[in-house]
This record gives sequence, C-alpha cells and structure tokens, in this order.
Amino acid sequence: MADLQLNDVAAEKAVGIYNNLRLPDVPGQPTLAEAGADWFRDLIRAAFGSADPETGERQVGEIFCLVPKKNSKTTNAAATGLTALLLNETPNAPMQIIGPTKEIAATCFNQIKGMIEADPADPDTGESYLQNRFHVRDHKEEIFDRLNGSTLKVKSFDMKVVTGSIPILTIIDELHILGAVHYASRVLAQIRGGMITRPDALLLIITTQSDVVPAGVFKTELEYARKVRDGKVKGGNVLPCLYEFPEKIQADESKPWRDPKYWPMVLPNLGKSISIDRLVRLYRLAVEKGIEEEIIFASQHLNIQIGMGLHTDRWIGVDFWPSASVPMDLQELLDRSEVATIGIDGGGLDDLLGFAVIGRDRHTRAWHSWARAWVHPEALEKRKEIAPRLKDFVAQGDLVICDDPTADLRQIAGICAEVHAAGLLPEAHGIGLDPYGVAALIDELALVGLEGELLSAIPQGARLSPAIWGLERKLKDGTFTHSGQPMMDWCVSNARTEQRGNAVMITKAVAGKGKIDPLIGVFNAAVLMARNPEASGGGLNDFLANPVMVI
Repeated sequence: MADLQLNDVAAEKAVGIYNNLRLPDVPGQPTLAEAGADWFRDLIRAAFGSADPETGERQVGEIFCLVPKKNSKTTNAAATGLTALLLNETPNAPMQIIGPTKEIAATCFNQIKGMIEADPADPDTGESYLQNRFHVRDHKEEIFDRLNGSTLKVKSFDMKVVTGSIPILTIIDELHILGAVHYASRVLAQIRGGMITRPDALLLIITTQSDVVPAGVFKTELEYARKVRDGKVKGGNVLPCLYEFPEKIQADESKPWRDPKYWPMVLPNLGKSISIDRLVRLYRLAVEKGIEEEIIFASQHLNIQIGMGLHTDRWIGVDFWPSASVPMDLQELLDRSEVATIGIDGGGLDDLLGFAVIGRDRHTRAWHSWARAWVHPEALEKRKEIAPRLKDFVAQGDLVICDDPTADLRQIAGICAEVHAAGLLPEAHGIGLDPYGVAALIDELALVGLEGELLSAIPQGARLSPAIWGLERKLKDGTFTHSGQPMMDWCVSNARTEQRGNAVMITKAVAGKGKIDPLIGVFNAAVLMARNPEASGGGLNDFLANPVMVI
C-alpha cells in the first residue's frame, strides 16, 4: 500500500462503521470487527480518510483492487457501499454498485440488504438504527437513505443504465468479466465522466484475475494500476492494491506457485473466509481433472495471469513460445536476414487475414518471424466476444482495421514488394499462400510484379504437419525466434491440435472463437524456408548495380 497522508479522524470513523456491520450469511452474524480482515480496513481508511476536510477533494479518487476469489470481495464491496451511505452528508447523493451480470449485482444487493436486516435492535429503544434509517426497495435493488434522500443502487453493467448519472460513489465488481464486453470501455468512460464534476467522488474497482488472457477494459485498467504501483505513472489519484505474485514467479516454467507455502502471499483473507487446507483440496481436485482445470484454479484462486493457453489439446510449441521472444520490427528482421519467405493465410470478411515473414539470419542461420494481420469492420461487429482483444492488437500496431474493401490486399502486396526490393526473396517459392480464396490477392501481387513461380500454394490441414513439427523442434532448440507480439501470443494460445492418423492438424475449426490465421501464416512461411532457399538478390540489389533497368 502507498504511504498516504490521511485524515486519521475520518479514516478511523469509517473503519468504526465498517467494523460494526454484520455478516448476514454467516452463523451468528458476526461483526466485521470479528470476521473482517485488516487488508480491507486499509482500503476503507484510504477510501474515506483521504478527502481534504476543507475542499472535500480526495487524494485517492480511484482504487483498483485485484484479489483472488473467496476473499470476501463482494461482501466487502457491499460493506463499502453501506459505509459510504452512513458517512455521506451530501443531500440526495446517488451512489451505485455495478456488477457485470444481474446475478453478481443481485448477490451484492442481497448482502447490503442482509447487513441492514442483521443490525440488532437498541436495548433502550427496541429499534434498529439501520432499519430505521434505510428503506430497502427490493423491486429497484436500491437502498434509500431516509435521513438525507441519498440512494445506493445496485445495477448490472449496461450502457443505458449508467449513462447520465453523476454518482458520488461507484463500485465495480468483477471487472475481469467485462474484458469481453466490446462497449465496456465506453461505459467506464461514462462513469468517470459523470464523476469528474464531483471532487469528492470515489471509484472502487474490485476484481479477481481473468480465467482467460486479459483483454479489453480489464487489461487496460490492470496494466495502468501496475504502472502506478511500479512508479512508472506518477501524479494521479489511483491507489492500486494488487495481490499477485511477481511476474518472474508467474512466468517461471517450473511453476513455483504450485507449492501451497507461497499461497498466503496473495490471500489477504486467509484465516477468515478461506483456509489453505480447503484450497489444497480444491487444487488437488482441479489437478486430477487436467491442466485446463488447474490453470482455471490458478487464475481464480491465486491470481496467476494466463498469458499462454495451457490445454490438453494445445500445440506443444506453446510451452517454448515465451522464451523464444526477441522483439524486432520488420526492418530489423530484413537487415539481419540473408533470405526471407512469406506466408499468408486468407479468410472471409468476418475473419482475420494473417501475414508472416520468416528471415534466416545471415550469421547464425536461425529463423526469426514477424507477423501482421488485417480485419474488416464486419468481423469486429460479428465477433463481439473478441472485439476488445482485437482492438488491443490494433493499438499495438499488429492488427490493421481495413478502411476500404481492398486495403488489406494492397498493404500486403506493398510489404511483399518491400521484402522483394531488399533482394531477400528466392527466385521461386518465396510467397506461400493458403490455396483457397486468394484470387484477388494474387491479382494484387501481380500489380507489383510478384507472380509466377514466386508464388506457392501451401497445402493445409494435415499436410502442414512437417511445418508444425519442425517449428516445435526449432522453438525448443532456440533456432526459431519471434518478435514477441501480443497478437501472436494470443494466436499461439488458441492453437489446438487434432491427431489425424500419423499427422497433426491445427485448424480454425478446432481453435473455435480464438483466431490463429497469423500463426498459419508463420507455418506457411516455414514450409518455404524449410526448402533451404537462397535469396534471388534481385530488387534493390539489382537497382544498385544497374539503376537504368528500373526506368
């Protein structure tokens, strides 16, 4: 936790209120003073003790909390909302708790309602303070404060629901689920836009890690919180509270996080809502079911970030892909290479068009790949579940959204011409294409002088097996590297294998919603590089030797 200059009186008053709330769904309905954990009291102090007593402006305007499952996340979100209502002195102030689904939102509302109903009667008056002060409106999933007209409403995540509100408090539960919601960033922008006019407004995001590769708004917010935590971003008002192992532990191929002795590092509610013994039993059950269940357990209960898909039918190259990353742009690849081959995997308007270049190093003869893909707007509309992830790749420069029907074909032809001009393509079999649906691309390549024997149709399906097996071995022995592009990490994680006799297949159908087109482009280029080609030395080399020939 950051070292904050807090108003101790306000902070301890908030903690006192929080401590006196009762857990409604635990035998004996203990108070949070008994059942709560200190880690969340620290957040309560930061949330309500950071406001300037004169201006009301908060030193902490946002809190991003990443905490594993079963650490009383939703219960604490509910308690924070109720604490905010009890501390609020602004008349008619709106507050909201937003869940990604109706079920999660309803769970949070029922916790608030239960805390109010669990408030004991005063021995002198025979009445409950909380029940007298708050009117629970079940049909609206709303708590109304009879004292000053303020409301705390529990909502599900929707553009129509949050637009136009100016809340003094917003709590977003389980942001990781919203990574696949294509409009999530717009909704969050609406929430922040509504809060900006209120210097005393507070946004609390509390979530577990995603059980898939982080994407969209979740990926953006998590990465920003990490930058604040690591001191890379300064001067803002976001407080990160991230319970996760260091990246080197998460990425270590020996998987040290499997040892329960490390688990207390990321379980702040240990001894309260969760125990190591119960988690070990659950973990052993997951392991017995297979690697996929183990990874889901690790992401949800230990906040292990999934960077590469680990599945029983995964391509074995996945295991060696992370260590083969050597960041390099296309120009650097061309500068280092003695020869290059190109692989292209086409798709329809609702698919990706994958493109890859493999260069053979002029000194070591090791292979290095670089990739790019193109997507039409129709695909973003039709594939809404992956649209946020695709937009991340667009921002990183690895994916291009086509602004007209032939933008992808023209740009691919342009890059092919660039490689050819560098004199790196062999005279024959330099550009490998999926033989289906490439007529328009062949025409475009012909316009830049790339045709005939230079183009090769690469058989797909089981006939790609030599390239698949070959890259597995080269990844393991270090003679194949790639440019470390997040898009390719995702494509490789989507690669599923299917045995066909003695051959192996990696197909779009097996990969499902996850796209693999750029990876197939790499395989197509690998088929041609496996021929051990020699560069033609044409293009730029010929121009330098005889400039007149170009005129």
